[in-house]
Amino acid sequence: MKKRALSVFLIFVFAAVAQSGYTQERELTIEELYLQNAEIRIIREQAVSQDRDMKLLALENIQGMLDDGKLSTGAPEAHFVLDYLSGEGLSHTVTENRRLINYYPEVRRQAVNLLGQLGGENSQRTLVSVLYNDIEPMVMAEAAYALGQLGDNEDNAASRAIANVILFEDYALPDNNLAFASLLAFEKLAAANGGLNDPAAFEAIIRIAQGNYIRKVRLKAVQVLDSLRQY
Repeated sequence: MKKRALSVFLIFVFAAVAQSGYTQERELTIEELYLQNAEIRIIREQAVSQDRDMKLLALENIQGMLDDGKLSTGAPEAHFVLDYLSGEGLSHTVTENRRLINYYPEVRRQAVNLLGQLGGENSQRTLVSVLYNDIEPMVMAEAAYALGQLGDNEDNAASRAIANVILFEDYALPDNNLAFASLLAFEKLAAANGGLNDPAAFEAIIRIAQGNYIRKVRLKAVQVLDSLRQY
């Protein structure tokens, strides 16, 4: 009995130690993660540089890490950089003589694209935020498509953000590329979730089908509506 009790005790001890190690690993700060990876430290310095080309180089390097399988899904150290760059010139600004000098939509667009590849809950939250806060159609189109790639639509967070972009567009001068990217995203979200149950999404798709868009975009909206009948 004593040996058995001792064995059980040791099992609990080892389990507690393992759990403690796991917790410590999960609670690593962003700074500690950077200290573990020289490559990501360099990327961070490139990202916070005021030079546009350096920021683009940071994005290129993250793309390389993704392509090489060096980043896990939602890797926090990479998300931190991409989240920062997705707000370049909007959520954080640099001015010189009262003039904004870091308004780089292309940097934001590429960061958003990489968030779609990185995945994870934090990436989804950032993409939703981009749709609500950005003002460039090309960036919003990339964010909508990236949300479709991720596929997560819990509480209709993704579909609602995409729909709101379409529903609040200028009805007279809507953006065809943004509308088309949104339709592709709705398709992907439906495929990943067994359909759509968000009324706003249907309203947005119908708005596109009947709106002031080019014929190709309107036909795509009709096609998406038809495809949703299968779910």
